[in-house]
Amino acid sequence: MGGRPSSPLDKRQQQHLKGQVDTLLRNFLPCYRGQLAAAVLWQISRELNPQEPAGCHLFRSKKLPRVREHRGGLTQLRGQPPRWQPSFCVLRGDGRLEWFNHREEYESGGKPLGSTALTGYTVLTSHQEYLRLLDALCPDRSGDNEQEEPDPLLDMPESFPLFLQHSSRQHLCFFATTGEAQRAWKLALQGGIRLRGTVLQRSPAPAARAFLDAVRLYRQHQGHFGDDDVTLGSDAEVLTAVLMQELLPALRSQTLPGLRGVGRARAWAWTEFLDAVHAAILAGVSAELRAFQPEKEELQATLERTIRPDVDQTLRLRARVARRLRAEVQGPLESCLRREVDAQLARVTQKLLSTMGAALAAVRTLLAQGMDRLFRHLRGSPSGARLRKEVYSFGEMPWDPELMQICYREAERNRERLQQLAAPFGFLGMQSLVFRVQDIAQQLMADAAATFLQLADQCLTAALDCQQATKQLEKVRGRVLKKFESDGGSAKRQFAREWLVRIFLPFVLGQLEPGCKLPYPEDEGDILAGCGQALTVKGIYEDVIRGILLQRIDRELKKALGTSDVSCAPDGFLDAPWDQDGAGKDPNVHG
Repeated sequence: MGGRPSSPLDKRQQQHLKGQVDTLLRNFLPCYRGQLAAAVLWQISRELNPQEPAGCHLFRSKKLPRVREHRGGLTQLRGQPPRWQPSFCVLRGDGRLEWFNHREEYESGGKPLGSTALTGYTVLTSHQEYLRLLDALCPDRSGDNEQEEPDPLLDMPESFPLFLQHSSRQHLCFFATTGEAQRAWKLALQGGIRLRGTVLQRSPAPAARAFLDAVRLYRQHQGHFGDDDVTLGSDAEVLTAVLMQELLPALRSQTLPGLRGVGRARAWAWTEFLDAVHAAILAGVSAELRAFQPEKEELQATLERTIRPDVDQTLRLRARVARRLRAEVQGPLESCLRREVDAQLARVTQKLLSTMGAALAAVRTLLAQGMDRLFRHLRGSPSGARLRKEVYSFGEMPWDPELMQICYREAERNRERLQQLAAPFGFLGMQSLVFRVQDIAQQLMADAAATFLQLADQCLTAALDCQQATKQLEKVRGRVLKKFESDGGSAKRQFAREWLVRIFLPFVLGQLEPGCKLPYPEDEGDILAGCGQALTVKGIYEDVIRGILLQRIDRELKKALGTSDVSCAPDGFLDAPWDQDGAGKDPNVHG
């Protein structure tokens, strides 16, 4: 499969891309600075005025999310021209895939032939499905008389393929020798893809929150209202995806017609070209963000020093401006919500709750089975070494891709129906949503396993015989399951709350945008300016819209769940509106 251009990127193209990266960062960084200020204010306000009871019932696992390293032989399509060659592949714990000529190169510490971060990839195991996808990339040009080159994809064994597909990077094609190896690699690769994709969403750092908000606002300025999967990955990968999305139409019209080759050879050349563009943009964005890092750290420290002493006055000002804005937007917003949102809110809420609930039910079953398995080994009076091995295996359950697949599969079951319900509102972020369900399931499994092991360690002593130890552990089992039920219920509610906002808020903002002229209270203008960028009329306006929308969401959740209590909000979940002096309360809503 040749057909690629003689040089992926010429000097003119490289300079053009450098200019595009410079323009992107020049427009994005001011937005990022502003959101950093807002995030620091949010963090300080949360410290001073916590809005929820502290802590979860389960102990928080101290093990960081990771991928279990996976390695083995695969046959890979590589080289120029591409042909099937044996490779030794290694999936690292950070979600990076590497490949070597053979095992000995890896074991001797040699450099890999190639490597890739798995961010944004999708794993396909159907030969025909992949060929259809490849054919759709570059439909045959009418009147093209070039002879199609031999297609190595037709020569591969169809039994156990593994295709890693990416919308703007070169595809990676492998096949395994057995179905068991194919499944193990598929689960491992999917774990790496999720780990790489959710790095920002899992981070509790204000800078991560600020970055994601800045990306959303930057895209809104370009008229893009709606949530999608562009925010999967690290900060540099996200901005690269944003720019690739902007450039793709021009790349297709300007470059695709000039590619040599026909059929799949041409499609392969297209993915190689996109990969070169992606690599150039990623390198440029990474360099710019590294250069910005010292300024960012200094800015955060300065914001902390300047905002904290006057935070009460700042929040009072915010509340005053919010009340004025609320009076202006209440009518149009209520009309929009009644007309566009209310009819679908209950159905989307139920589907989100059932999706999360099914995943957590699977986690509970696995957890109970794991604890019961330990009891059986204890009753059987095994050797100390065997029991230690079983305890270790229990603690590793959250990172076992085969075991956790039972839970992860539940997150996928309702994908199509959820997409149908959310798509009319411009929501295209189903992969992000599925990853979030899976992340929560894994985190709660990790917390529950850590809680069981810690409580067991506290209650077991050398003086206890086997029967006494088993009774103590059965009590611990009951406590852990009770704590899990409590934290799982809170996680389900918070998950639904977060994603209802992500589905409906951008849509509502887009609906209000054409006729929205934000009033700027003149007497407060100087004071707002004195807060730096921590307070802006635009930011307060969005918080007001979010607060009113959340009131509807919370009423719907109360109907669905029968309670509004929230005992625990795991890191990264959406927080309640951080209003002061009742700014976010609806005077017409009670209870």
